[in-house]
Amino acid sequence: MDSRKLGYFASVARAGSFSRAAEELRIAQPALSRRIRELEDELGQPLLVRHGRGVRLTALGASVLQRAEEIEHLLAQIKTDARQDRPALRGTVSLGLPPAAGLLLGPPLAAHMAQAYPEIVLNLREGVSSLIHEWLAEKRIDVGLVYNAMPVDGFRIVPLLRERMVLVGPPGDTRKIGETPEIRIKDIAGLPLIMPSLPHNNRRVLEQAAARHEVRLAIRSEVDSVALTKAMVRVGQGYTILTHASVQAEVARGELSRRAIDNPPILATLALIMRQSTLAEPLARQLGAEIEGLLAGLCGTEAWPGATLIPPVQAATPKRRR
Repeated sequence: MDSRKLGYFASVARAGSFSRAAEELRIAQPALSRRIRELEDELGQPLLVRHGRGVRLTALGASVLQRAEEIEHLLAQIKTDARQDRPALRGTVSLGLPPAAGLLLGPPLAAHMAQAYPEIVLNLREGVSSLIHEWLAEKRIDVGLVYNAMPVDGFRIVPLLRERMVLVGPPGDTRKIGETPEIRIKDIAGLPLIMPSLPHNNRRVLEQAAARHEVRLAIRSEVDSVALTKAMVRVGQGYTILTHASVQAEVARGELSRRAIDNPPILATLALIMRQSTLAEPLARQLGAEIEGLLAGLCGTEAWPGATLIPPVQAATPKRRR
């Protein structure tokens, strides 16, 4: 049984409503409701009775709440014991983030680290994945998150999640690709594209997918800034290919349109990357663990739509010489 789901249930029970609990937990209410339903399905009985003013506990729910709070106390005690048995982590640790992932992960990660590790200074740097590789190699950062990382000798790469890539166009644009919510990769042929220059990892993945399906790309402009690319697309200068989550806010505001690419989908893989020599450093190792934990909570919710976690058993990446 997932202790995270028990914690969500306890929060809802104590708050008396899904909306208040979702606000306290800082997750989307539909995602919270889904986790509670999964827990109820696992137990085979309802734990909460929904009504107009919120929720109340069933008889089983009251019993489960007591057990959940006991488990919360034990987990908190384990963390306390662990902190007492080791020196407090202190110092500065640096993380490189790609722009889209940085906007989604950076704020909650910084808030969590400040609360859980007040003596650690977290240094966040934003850059495209190829630049983050360079920063790691030059020891300018300790940990990186990169899209579509290529195995390189001397680095440990742990794939964390996959995101669907989407075709991004101006708001309400249907002149080129019709009104269907999904398009084929062949439908991209001939569209004026605004893409980053090679060796940008997203550009490389798109080029490889186009070559496999004999699609000729029409690259109108090469722009290495995500913000500038979206601004150019918004005023009708072309289309681009980005992750689903990276344009979520603009699509919601009606500033951009988005079409899922299917048959086949184009996927971007977000991975944690560190130098092998850094793996023994406590600050970098702990930061990596905290990132993995936060992503597990964000992935697949409204906070990070279109993303699926990669199970840890798939996370081993063979080394390859340059």
